[in-house]
Amino acid sequence: MATKNLSAYDIDSVPSAKGYKFGLVVAEWNYEITGALAQGAIDTLTKHGTAEEDIQVKHVPGTFELPLGGQFFAEYTDVDAIILIGCVIQGDTRHFDFICDGVTQGTTDLNLKYNKPFIFGVLTTNNEQQALDRAGGKLGNKGDEAAVTAIKMVALQNEMKA
Repeated sequence: MATKNLSAYDIDSVPSAKGYKFGLVVAEWNYEITGALAQGAIDTLTKHGTAEEDIQVKHVPGTFELPLGGQFFAEYTDVDAIILIGCVIQGDTRHFDFICDGVTQGTTDLNLKYNKPFIFGVLTTNNEQQALDRAGGKLGNKGDEAAVTAIKMVALQNEMKA
């Protein structure tokens, strides 16, 4: 069981995000959590140099819809990376498994289809408290981690193209 801030990172290891454009697709389901994750991502992107006007946020009904929302970003905008933000909390049925499997496979497929970073910022927790702990609570903010990953992946892609 985690007991420390899982979002702590070496700020000097993150390249500048100045001039990068990001899309965030945020699930409305469990919005207390996904909204906090999105804010964490936005704060981290701007801390590393992304201009606020270079961050676009769109909402989808639930986590299952994240891959299609991400595809819309890839097809209709000029963002450098897309961060998919959702939260699925285990319930009494297998619904949790189907949603998690679908969004995970969908995210993987998008990365490969578009040759663009699609970042998996989805919490898959056993209960609401675990999600809150990872959405700005005692264990950090998974949105921060997703933003750092997006910045690093755009930088890597740009380095490889050069």
